[in-house]
Amino acid sequence: MFRCSLWGMALLTALGFARVRAAEGDQAPPVGQRVQGLEFKDIRFLTRTLDDFGPKRAFVVIATNTTCPVVARYLPVLAELERAYRERGVQFLALNVGAGAEDSITEMAAQAVEAGVAFPFVKDVEGGCASALGLKRTPEVVVLDGEQRIRYRGRIDDRFRVGGERAVATQTPLRDALEDVLAGRAVARASTPVDGCLITGPAPEPAGPAPTFAEHVAPIVQRHCQDCHHAGTEAPFSLVTYRDVASQGAMVAEVVGDRRMPPWYGSARHGEFANRRGLDDGERDTVLRWVHGGMHKGDLTKQPPARMFSEGRWRIGTPDLVTTTLLAQNIPATGFVDYRYAVLPYVFRHDTWVQAVEILPDNPRVVHHANLAFMKVGERPGDENFITGRVPGGDPMVLDEGTAFLIPGGSVIGLQSHFTTTGKPERARLSVGLKFPRSPVRKRLYHQQVTTSRFQIPPHAPAHPVGAHRRLEFDATGVGLFTHMHVRGKDITFLARYPDGARETLLLVPNYNFDWQQSYRWTPGARKFPKGTELEVLAHFDNSDFNPYNPDPKATVGHGDQTFDEMMFGFYFYTRDDEDLGLQIDPETGAVKRPSTCNLSPGVDP
Repeated sequence: MFRCSLWGMALLTALGFARVRAAEGDQAPPVGQRVQGLEFKDIRFLTRTLDDFGPKRAFVVIATNTTCPVVARYLPVLAELERAYRERGVQFLALNVGAGAEDSITEMAAQAVEAGVAFPFVKDVEGGCASALGLKRTPEVVVLDGEQRIRYRGRIDDRFRVGGERAVATQTPLRDALEDVLAGRAVARASTPVDGCLITGPAPEPAGPAPTFAEHVAPIVQRHCQDCHHAGTEAPFSLVTYRDVASQGAMVAEVVGDRRMPPWYGSARHGEFANRRGLDDGERDTVLRWVHGGMHKGDLTKQPPARMFSEGRWRIGTPDLVTTTLLAQNIPATGFVDYRYAVLPYVFRHDTWVQAVEILPDNPRVVHHANLAFMKVGERPGDENFITGRVPGGDPMVLDEGTAFLIPGGSVIGLQSHFTTTGKPERARLSVGLKFPRSPVRKRLYHQQVTTSRFQIPPHAPAHPVGAHRRLEFDATGVGLFTHMHVRGKDITFLARYPDGARETLLLVPNYNFDWQQSYRWTPGARKFPKGTELEVLAHFDNSDFNPYNPDPKATVGHGDQTFDEMMFGFYFYTRDDEDLGLQIDPETGAVKRPSTCNLSPGVDP
């Protein structure tokens, strides 16, 4: 079996080997050879094989990276070819063979979104797939028949070269090979030369002593891991002591090597965010060298002082107000649990300003996510009533000083909760904690949900587009962005179209993860949106068989609350530049001490 795992790549480099596949003398497997057993990672960081696509009449595997200009030119050509052959049983697959940070799984996924390519992009994280297929350049292609035998290897056509291009292709060897394979004929021209970018494996590991935990790894773990991985959090294990980290060494190496942890799903090519997570290349290399170099402890007296974590249950600190659901929810051992709804037993008798809000379950293992909204008694909440949510990988709502959220007087708050099973019967109750402002409130937090429920995702669609937009009727300062889709959500892009005609991509989440729904916060005051700005969102949904979380690829999927339905929500959070409220808030009740006559209407076209 030819493995393409990151573990193998790290092990090879740890032993001092660098596999440079650019050598022209390397022996390529002959046409006609069967190459079953190829393994690669998809945009969701899962190990996959060609068998995951089900029976196909042919496969087209293209060697790609994010830096080769010939690849960039050919992606639209390949997208058109794939659409032409999809219904004829041909599966296209982009095999990313790049070795640098610009070819991480997230950036690989971003390349597919920006090029408008619907077929899957996968990562050859070790290089074994390229070697097994005999790929030496990008964008070299290999055509496999339904039994995964090599039938063609070479160029796509003769249109684009490193040194120039033709207006129209005069030779189409890839298309010709596909027609031969689909017709059951021998491929007339089974190989062609490729003029592209040479594929190079990972560089040798630097010489010198292996890092130690105390001096090199402990500072990295403290900065990037321990906020989530310490006692009392939802993380599956702690990473506080040497023993903690060493006992999880293999897993740490895999997720760090994949750039899966610390979790961050925004493309680095768009937007600067204050809460961005991730290791730089030096930190990543240090962790990998430490794990594969023997996980040496070092002199523990030289490690940084242990971090102190709050012993309280609340990440926002002690709340000023806590309200808890009256009844516990009973969760079955197995099966799918429909969304459940609960109104909390507290009425806000007056307008209440809050600066921090947290949803806290007493049994967090069974709560996938929960949404909080306010409403008048007896009414259903609208989109504008949303307050905050508790989501995998997310943080509680903590606003900057001087900014607060308003819960109108006469309201109650309610929860929509998605519970998951654990293999045994469970119970859970949820509480909501609120903290009131201590300093004057100058700005009210608003949000705009750029969303639509008018969509139908066709069966087997690999990247079905759904878009929406809203218009700002005032100058605004951006606070942050958040997105919500279900398990068919593949990617989502946030854009701003300015009154002068300029268009900017604010955020691209190219490999959306239902289990890690993050917020993306700007540095306070950094993002300005003038009146007339169009806020846009474009999402794609993967209803194909290759989506490992797809409940039913044969279904036509519309909007709905349940996970087997879909949603498309893009949240823009902002404050209004024409507001200067100057409100003094009672820290015990959240009520205004001094009334204000300012206009608080959001002023956004629905």
